[in-house]
Amino acid sequence: VQLVESGGGSVQIGGSLILSCTSSGFTFDDSVIGWFRQAPGKEREGVACISTNDDGHVYYSNSVKGRFTISSDSAKNTVYLRMNNLEPEDTAVYFCATKPLYPGYPGPMWFDTVAAAVAGYWGQGTQVSVSS
Repeated sequence: VQLVESGGGSVQIGGSLILSCTSSGFTFDDSVIGWFRQAPGKEREGVACISTNDDGHVYYSNSVKGRFTISSDSAKNTVYLRMNNLEPEDTAVYFCATKPLYPGYPGPMWFDTVAAAVAGYWGQGTQVSVSS
């Protein structure tokens, strides 16, 4: 299983970025993939997650709801995170993750189950920096 993030960068307040998480090594269409972030000195935070099957169910944390949009493209085995109206508080390293053995279902508890999973898989992270 491999997850590779891309698309991070530096933007000004109010700017936008699109992160990509390209995956391999598991059944993409029957999984839940999510985005986490970790800022310096802060705990890792679950941001958004999506069911990649026909259900397409999504979940967002309150801190990004209305500004971020998660989507998936099964033809490319890729999950995207579109981030609009970025704020300095969004500055962090962003990771995508999944647990193919027991995918679960998008919701607030999903992030905890991925973090605790023995067979959880993570990308290497991509840096997002928002400045004034």
